[in-house]
Amino acid sequence: MDSPRAASPAGIITIAGLALDLFAFASLAAWGLATKTAPWNLVAGIAAPAAAVLVWALFLSPRAVIRVDPFGRAVAEIAVTAAAALAWWSLGNPAVALVFAAAAVAVGVMRGRRELA
Repeated sequence: MDSPRAASPAGIITIAGLALDLFAFASLAAWGLATKTAPWNLVAGIAAPAAAVLVWALFLSPRAVIRVDPFGRAVAEIAVTAAAALAWWSLGNPAVALVFAAAAVAVGVMRGRRELA
């Protein structure tokens, strides 16, 4: 019988980063739908996460269209994360905003350390 393989730390960081990115996109969609009145809530609910996905695709994805140095990636990642945290804050959920921001900072630091190593 084969023993189960332990997940590598790099794999765990990648999965955590993906989960946080997806949560950020969903957060921006929820913010857009909740803060505006019809029909602008649909526009904001689609446009806000679409803008974040565009930033992610251009600068942060594994197949990024525009290759930037790790510091440029950090700026793009901070922009998406801050937008999602501010969305939760404006919805009246500062605890979710702070927990999300703390988790995103922790994963971002680990990703950055791995890139610079």
